[in-house]
Amino acid sequence: MYISIASLVGAYLLSQFYRTCLAVLTPVLGKEIGVTPGDLAVSLGLWYGAFALIQIPIGEALDRIGPRRTVGVLMALGGGGGAAVFAMAQGPMGIHIAMILIGAGCAPVLVGSYFIFARSFKPALFGTLAASMIGAGSLGNLAGAAPLAASIEAFGWRPTLWALSALTLLVAALILWLARDPERVEQPAGRRGTALDVLRLPGFWVLLPLTVANYTAAAGIRGVWAGSYLADVFGADAQLIGKVTLVMGLAMIAGNFAYGPADKIFGSHKRVALYGNAVLAVALAGLFVLPGQSLWLATVLLAAIGFFGASFPVIMAHGRTFYPPHLTGRGVTLHNMFSIMGVAAMQFASRPVFDAVSVGHTPAVAYGLLFAFFLAPLMIGLVFYVFARDSGDGMS
Repeated sequence: MYISIASLVGAYLLSQFYRTCLAVLTPVLGKEIGVTPGDLAVSLGLWYGAFALIQIPIGEALDRIGPRRTVGVLMALGGGGGAAVFAMAQGPMGIHIAMILIGAGCAPVLVGSYFIFARSFKPALFGTLAASMIGAGSLGNLAGAAPLAASIEAFGWRPTLWALSALTLLVAALILWLARDPERVEQPAGRRGTALDVLRLPGFWVLLPLTVANYTAAAGIRGVWAGSYLADVFGADAQLIGKVTLVMGLAMIAGNFAYGPADKIFGSHKRVALYGNAVLAVALAGLFVLPGQSLWLATVLLAAIGFFGASFPVIMAHGRTFYPPHLTGRGVTLHNMFSIMGVAAMQFASRPVFDAVSVGHTPAVAYGLLFAFFLAPLMIGLVFYVFARDSGDGMS
């Protein structure tokens, strides 16, 4: 299992890289093939949309054939193939198609890891392992910041994407070779074990609004909008954008590692997620009120969004307490699907929202209103989450 996890960490590094690289690529893609920040917002939305839509069949595959083949095959075909399409893109449509393929290829990586954690380790360790997986994999965030900017400057963006395609194929091959599936759990007699069974679990629905909202700001802003925000409001170039997004990426990594043991300290998944997302809301409100105050303040608030926006593993661990062993694959993928669908929906909506608020407003005000747009669903999710049961089966 440890070898399996190590190989999956490599795949998750790439998954995190692909969802965050567009912020640094924004200037060069605009200059060379006429792709706008709005186009890239749609591309990232398509990445998350493909990622979300394939979760249900992935859940079936995890329970039926295991994570090794599920992750390895999709990573090779979608991830490696999509990066190759990206390298050959001539305009927005090529980027859109590439990101759809890459999103589908990356979709099983995290849930495949969670499947192994749920089946092979004690339930009390799930939150810590889940957060550690994201924390380690989030080093891909760092690669998608200043190192990516340096590679683009040294080699060009197309050779960089071709190298990423080759690397993705190599990681997929290692998963198929090294990963091992946990022992299969037989479905209880007379029980179908579908995603609908997960939705019928008592108390599960009230978790979903925050599940949908918690990652939208960190993913959307770090993935696309941070680059254009820093360029339009503060005149940042690609190198400065890379440095600021590197800080945000480091904060996301630190947040993942901090959230993991926090549920042990507080003795509750719910309290950790509730308090962390409340601070996230304060950071978004700060960017809404003072979007153009200073580059330093913007960097601090972006870092806070990255740190406190890393609560998904705790929310997933909270949801994990609600579903039984024979629904493990379907449960983790369904929960993940709702989270990613939230990110996708907000990315698609963020482009027309920003286009609308840009009319008649300065760039600082327009971006402030965009940050308020990301704040609204988070506040709704927090209101519902207050009424969630603390766990489905206890912390042990």
